[in-house]
Amino acid sequence: MIGGSGFYTFLDDPDDLRVATPYGEVAVSVGNVAGREVAFLPRHGAHHEYPPHGVNYRGNLWALGSLGVRQVLGPCAVGSLRPELGPGTLVLPDQLVDRTSGRVQTYIEAGASHAPFADPYCPRIAEHVLAGEPEVVGGGTMVVVEGPRFSTRAESQWFAAQGWSLVNMTGHPEAVLARELGLCYSALALVTDLDAGLEVGEGVGQAEVFRIFAENIERLKALLGRVIADLPDPAGCTCSSWMDGVELAYELPAELPSSERS
Repeated sequence: MIGGSGFYTFLDDPDDLRVATPYGEVAVSVGNVAGREVAFLPRHGAHHEYPPHGVNYRGNLWALGSLGVRQVLGPCAVGSLRPELGPGTLVLPDQLVDRTSGRVQTYIEAGASHAPFADPYCPRIAEHVLAGEPEVVGGGTMVVVEGPRFSTRAESQWFAAQGWSLVNMTGHPEAVLARELGLCYSALALVTDLDAGLEVGEGVGQAEVFRIFAENIERLKALLGRVIADLPDPAGCTCSSWMDGVELAYELPAELPSSERS
């Protein structure tokens, strides 16, 4: 689990670890949810110290992989580009558009390995969530912008005109890095506001975003607990099987023995 803005804790009585990665040390908590071992890290840090463009995306995914994680849920705050998706709506997007700039979005530093990314999110997780959680809206495109500023009205109107549904600042490169590591990954978007081009007035503000997320955090945690309890086995999922027979130009994280999780 990678928690978004306002989502800094999830586990009861966890083991707090410091995991060494090639991209720096990453703090991860490990605990039990519904009888399953779960690793949790707050995307922006425990005190929201990392802005969207400063998140250690490579280190975060690598740390999870080295702990044996094979399925990743990435709840996040988003703005809505569609009036019917109002604040408080939970959406499981099925497509992503990258409008960031300057972020390192791959583990490849030499050579060539081309991960398939036509469908950026795990279809198996999506099927599971949508079958068990009728309040979650399935489908839609999430456009990821650089931030940390919010969109102008013109940008927001342009995004909406493309038929996109949501706007966010952290969904990329998180999803593609998970794919390169063969991890099943799914975003779960909580709408906190209508984006600037959809409403009159002052536009989107940070206080509003944080307030709506805080009002929905316990609901989101309860839903995620239910989802985790029955997540199907990821063995054979296309999120990892794409690597079969492919010579990778990068190394995958080796799972740490429990004695090294310190």
